Formats: sequence, C-alpha cells, structure tokens
Amino acid sequence: MGSLRPNMGRADRVGLCRRPVQSLSPAMAPRGAGAARILSLVLVLAAVALVSWAREPRGALWPRQGCAALGRCCPGRDPTCAARGPPLCFCDQACGAVRDCCADYARACPAVSCVVAEWSGWSRCVKPCQLSYRVRQRHVLQEPRNGGALCPPLEERAGCVEYRNRQGVECQQSLLPALITTGSYGKERKKRGVPKEQETVGYCVQFRLGPIPGSCRQVRAPHAQWMRYLTQGHMVCVRCEWPAQDTRSQRCYGDGGGARGNQLLLWQAAGHPRCQGTWERLGPLRDCSCPEVHSLVFI
Repeated sequence: MGSLRPNMGRADRVGLCRRPVQSLSPAMAPRGAGAARILSLVLVLAAVALVSWAREPRGALWPRQGCAALGRCCPGRDPTCAARGPPLCFCDQACGAVRDCCADYARACPAVSCVVAEWSGWSRCVKPCQLSYRVRQRHVLQEPRNGGALCPPLEERAGCVEYRNRQGVECQQSLLPALITTGSYGKERKKRGVPKEQETVGYCVQFRLGPIPGSCRQVRAPHAQWMRYLTQGHMVCVRCEWPAQDTRSQRCYGDGGGARGNQLLLWQAAGHPRCQGTWERLGPLRDCSCPEVHSLVFI
C-alpha cells in the first residue's frame, strides 16, 4: 500500500528544517545603520589624525605638551622632568646631549651663562720675608642654568715678596737668585709707609737673557703671561725700587752689581720656580726704556 505522505524533493526537506529569518522592525533598522556610520566616521578621523601626525615637521608640539606647558627646567639629568607626549620629551639640562629635548626647550629654558664680578685688588703677600704669593678673588653674580657657560676660576695667585714683617721691621735676609716679575707689578705693589723721598728713588739694569726653559711658556694664568715673552738673546730692563731695595745698600738682591764681566747670573720668576734661567748683566740704564713685555721689576 503506498504512503499517503506526498513525495518531497531535497530542497523541500531543507526548506522545512530552515528557521525562517525574522525581518528587522522599523524601529531597529535606523539605529543599527546609524551606529555603523558613526563607527566608520571615527575610524576615518583616527586615520586622518595619524597621517597628520606622521606628516608634521619634527619638533611640532601637541596641545599641552612641551617645557612651557610643563613649567619646569631641570638641572642635570632628571628622568622626572618629562613633558607629556606623544612623543615623550624632556626639559632637563642633559637633554641636549641625549637629543631628547622638547621642541620648545630652547625657548622655554634659555641657556644662562655664569656671570662673575670684577677681580678684587691683590692681597698682601701671605707670608712676609720669604718668597710667597698674593691672592685676588671675585664672586658669582649669576649661576649658570640650562647648559649655559660654567663659571671661570674665582681665585688667582701670583708670586710676591714682602721685605718687612707684619710689625714693619725689615727682613734681615737676602734672596738669591734674583726674583723678577712683570713691570706692572711695580704699579700694583702697595707701598705702605713709603717715605716721599723713596717713592722715586730706584734704578734700572739691562740684562741679556740666556736659554729659556719650556716651562715658562706653559703658564695659563692671565697674570703670568709675561713669561711667555721671555726669549733667549733678548734684552730686558729690570727696575729696582722700594721696597725691594735693601735699606743699607740701596740695591736689589740679585741685580748683579758685583758681578764680573760676562758672568752669567741666575734669575727666577716669582711664584713659578720652574721658570728660571740665566742672564748676562749689560749695565745700568738711566731709564727703563724696554718694550712693556720686556720691562720687569725686582721683588
């Protein structure tokens, strides 16, 4: 007996098993389409911003980024002295060497170099009656900031001799070899208690220099530059004046007054014991007429 169920093809069976698709309600359809449009717009804007950032010139700042926004300029290397990114940048003094400064570092943190005052006058010799040194100083007016030039030396020393002790008594000793320094020292030398008749008393002696050691040309201090001009064979004028003059003999130690003809005498730059040599006494001069760089003084 044949079945009463009508014959169905494969397609009909599949259709019976498939769940019918529900259509969107009129209220839901616009909401889903609007969300998709908003998402697409956000993605487009993000892509535009990324491309714009990539094309910006190196050093361009985003809003609220940079040293001005940070409000700090830090000394040394300070990892906490960082401005907001991207990219991360720094406002510390070391950022220039590391090359990670914010683009506005030079403007927001300008370099300020050290500023110092003028030199003070030279002090008296630290120790009287012996080869000693005098001192002059200066102080800092403006400390360096943000990579500005560092402060130069704040103290200088120069050789000197005082022939009277602190009580004003003349030193009873001789100093050999002849101690010399630049002629400008004679102008700076403080003449405490100098009688008027001795202010102009003095004499000048001319010498021919022998070999000059290389150490005389290695000096760096500004007050010692006169030694660089000492040259073998050149003639120098050396003035003897109070207080370097001995009270009894009225002569300066080491002036070669008792030397025989062509005798080589010793000299030494005051304050620089490695700068020393020999010279030949040529005789006294009425006036010290040598060029300034070759005009010296006994001390």
